[in-house]
This record gives sequence, C-alpha cells and structure tokens, in this order.
Amino acid sequence: MKFPIFGMRLVLLVAAAALLSGCQTDGDGPGPFASLTSPAKPAEPAKPPEPPMTKSKAAMECWMSTEKGSAGTDLDKRADKVSKCIDDKMKSAGGAKG
Repeated sequence: MKFPIFGMRLVLLVAAAALLSGCQTDGDGPGPFASLTSPAKPAEPAKPPEPPMTKSKAAMECWMSTEKGSAGTDLDKRADKVSKCIDDKMKSAGGAKG
C-alpha cells in the first residue's frame, strides 16, 4: 500500500516544482506566469468617424495636391485644376456644403 501514497506524493512534488519554476528570484524580468497576474490592457477607444467633406476642406486638399504635383506650372492653370478637383470631391461626397 505504500506505492499509491508514494505516487501521490510524487505527483504533488512534480506539480509544486512546476508551479515554483515560474517564480523568479534573480530579477531578470517577469516569469512565465506573470501574464496571469498582470492587469489586462485596456481596449483602445474607437476611432471617431471622419468629418464630412466641406468645400473649404476640399479646396485645401486640392491646393496641397497641386502644390506637390505641379508647383512650377502657371497659377491660372493650377487654379483650373483645383476648381475641377473641388467639384469632383464635392460630387463624390454627396454635395455637402460648407
């Protein structure tokens, strides 16, 4: 009858050794069970929806794109491109005014 008691003690000893192996006393960093005790990382808040396209926002975006793309061209030609760009943006945005 000594074998079952010895077997239970062995199982308990192995389980205790496994649990204690997660403890670190040298200060090198968190142990393997640190994630079980650390607080949960809070979820990031949802990104707010994009504001609607306004005419002034469309004009700003269109002028910036023409400055990058064709800064050396005539100002009147760039203004025509910007006007067309604004009209296109407003049509695709559903005709929002602003």
